[in-house]
Amino acid sequence: MLILAAAGGSAALLLGAFAFQHLGGMAPCKLCLWQRWPHGAAVLIGLAALWLPGRALPLLGALAALTTAGIGAYHAGVERGWWEGPTSCSGGPVTGLSPQELMDQILAAPLVRCDEIPWEMLGLSMAGWNALASLALAVLWLAAARARG
Repeated sequence: MLILAAAGGSAALLLGAFAFQHLGGMAPCKLCLWQRWPHGAAVLIGLAALWLPGRALPLLGALAALTTAGIGAYHAGVERGWWEGPTSCSGGPVTGLSPQELMDQILAAPLVRCDEIPWEMLGLSMAGWNALASLALAVLWLAAARARG
């Protein structure tokens, strides 16, 4: 039951992200996409863990949840300006480029920036909520691993 809850939580977070993207018209940034991969892995791990015994798969599920929580926390910090994000999706000074190199960089740049908050609830962005929810999912995964101990 704990495995279903943990994997289902990741599936729900993924569905929410896809709903914001496809129904709400909010295109994801690079860091948003990075946060989705561990959730997908957690769903697949959860499916496998339903049939395979042992603690290894629930521990891998916990690792996936902690990974996306870490990326979410990092992303929330980038959005708040606490640290810089990847140069490929965050603003920053442009130096040392020729006009042609600058134009090439502008044309190749993603349309969605990682350092802007497109949606917020109770003072937390989607990245912040993902970090908190994923920490809770990691606790469920760890409880599932312990139950199989």
